Amino acid sequence: MKMTSIAVGAFALLAQAAMPAAWADEPYDIHVVESLTGGGAFLGKEEQQALQLQEKTVNRQGGISGRPLRFVFHDDQSSPQLAVQLTNEVLALHPAVMMGSSLVATCNAMMPLSQNGPVMYCFSAGVHPKEGSYGFVAGVSTFDQAAALVQYFGIKGLTKLALITSTDATGQDADRGFAELLAKPEYRDIKIVEHAHFNPSDVTVSAQIELIKAAAPDAYIGWSTGSPSATIFRGAVQGGLDMPAGTTGGNMTYAQMQQFAAFLPKELYLPGSLWPVSSDPQPKLALDPAVAAKQKEFFAAYAEAGTKPDEGSVLAWDPGSLVVDALKQLGLGVSAAQLRDYLLHLKGAAGINGIYDFEQNPQRGLSIANTIVTRWDPKAERWEVVAEPTGIPLEK
Repeated sequence: MKMTSIAVGAFALLAQAAMPAAWADEPYDIHVVESLTGGGAFLGKEEQQALQLQEKTVNRQGGISGRPLRFVFHDDQSSPQLAVQLTNEVLALHPAVMMGSSLVATCNAMMPLSQNGPVMYCFSAGVHPKEGSYGFVAGVSTFDQAAALVQYFGIKGLTKLALITSTDATGQDADRGFAELLAKPEYRDIKIVEHAHFNPSDVTVSAQIELIKAAAPDAYIGWSTGSPSATIFRGAVQGGLDMPAGTTGGNMTYAQMQQFAAFLPKELYLPGSLWPVSSDPQPKLALDPAVAAKQKEFFAAYAEAGTKPDEGSVLAWDPGSLVVDALKQLGLGVSAAQLRDYLLHLKGAAGINGIYDFEQNPQRGLSIANTIVTRWDPKAERWEVVAEPTGIPLEK
């Protein structure tokens, strides 16, 4: 019996020695460039938390091919220059995939570096990668968000709109999106009666607010994220601009709603993806059962962590899930080209934001069919769903 035990033990040691050490317990790293400090931190920290919760869930279920998953975070401090430096450092490791960053400017700076790989999955909805490229992007497009919001306002009879946008990458994306949108014949009844601009570093927009007031719009849209959006809302209150307002779904964070509470518009509308549907005590929309199941898992993970998810959480959650599922299907030895091709042809995949179809909606998987409009309810501290996908108002 003793000799048998020794023989079995020796065989086990030989078998273990024959396996690559990396497959024993070394984590599989996915590098993430994130805006963990600086102006984009309100999104970056939440995106980081989402991936950390996913890492915990995946590893609890056995990891990927028997190896633990590990997201490795690099803080770009909301700086495009630093994001490029960090990206080059990650590229030197020759990964099949990397993720991030959080902002339009940082993602736009990073993506040209991955023309030949790796897959780069950006978390900013305002980025629009070239079809068939290695660049992928989270969330519903800012162009689709704008379309749903404008459609909602138009059906509600708010056809004279004022627009105020920042001069940074987010605002430039908005200028392009709204110009293309309102050139379409179906929006011919919508008029932009004033389009004002401001610098994100400006401390006041009083002059712009006076121009908007003089144009007598039915509603105004302040399209910026983070602190610059606070400048818009504060200026509107100080200037007596009391009317319905809209902004990008990038501002759908509890931290911002609480921080800006004293000067938020009384009626603030934010377009976004489908995730708020399940957070409504009495959902007004019926979700695809597979999407509802994904949302149930999503909210359960956050409940276990003792917190609530919002837009920052959402922007990272589905990309993390899609990449992990791809690695499970293709194996950890997958090349960047193989991973890109898998994602380019992926369709019918359920996420918290809807059913993904990358063939129909290249590089993003989502469209205006996954875009709703919400209204911030300060008393309930939640986003109330007021429009079904594409911006059609819900009947009360």
